[in-house]
Amino acid sequence: MARLPYALLLGLVGAGIVHLAILFLLPSYSVRDAWTRLSAVAEPYDTVRFDRERLAQQVPVPADPFIEAAACRFDLSRGSLHVRGEGSVPFWSMSVYDHQGLNVFSISDRATPDGTLDFTVLTQAQMQRMRTRFASDLGQSVFIETDVEEGILLLRVFVPDETWEGAATAFLNGISCEPRPLG
Repeated sequence: MARLPYALLLGLVGAGIVHLAILFLLPSYSVRDAWTRLSAVAEPYDTVRFDRERLAQQVPVPADPFIEAAACRFDLSRGSLHVRGEGSVPFWSMSVYDHQGLNVFSISDRATPDGTLDFTVLTQAQMQRMRTRFASDLGQSVFIETDVEEGILLLRVFVPDETWEGAATAFLNGISCEPRPLG
């Protein structure tokens, strides 16, 4: 019977050590999140291509070798975000993540007219203002309403083989991630 209190005490001491180790390691992991790592290499609205060789240490690169990616940070308090791209690739998908890395919206080329990349990301208040006076240069744009003010837009492109690498590179290099001023 003396073994049970000893085992419980040993378990509590072990759990305490594990919890202390986690508390001491937490600060080193919190500065390595995607938002912090992306902000270290680019300003808001700058499109960053996730080049496996060049940025492997600064930003997370897709683990799938058939996926190429680019991202841009945005701040909707400055105005809406207008994202455009030209070209043709076999498949692309776009996701909007909040400041903490939670996915708040996803879409692919299969859900857009003609597979074109033309999106405007806005808050609810910006969407209400947009409805009252529609901007003519956003005629084909798909509107995405979100509660997120700061976030990351991630665009992934499927590259099935090396013959598509040139088209994927041109597509990702041609992405424009621009703020549209309030007003």
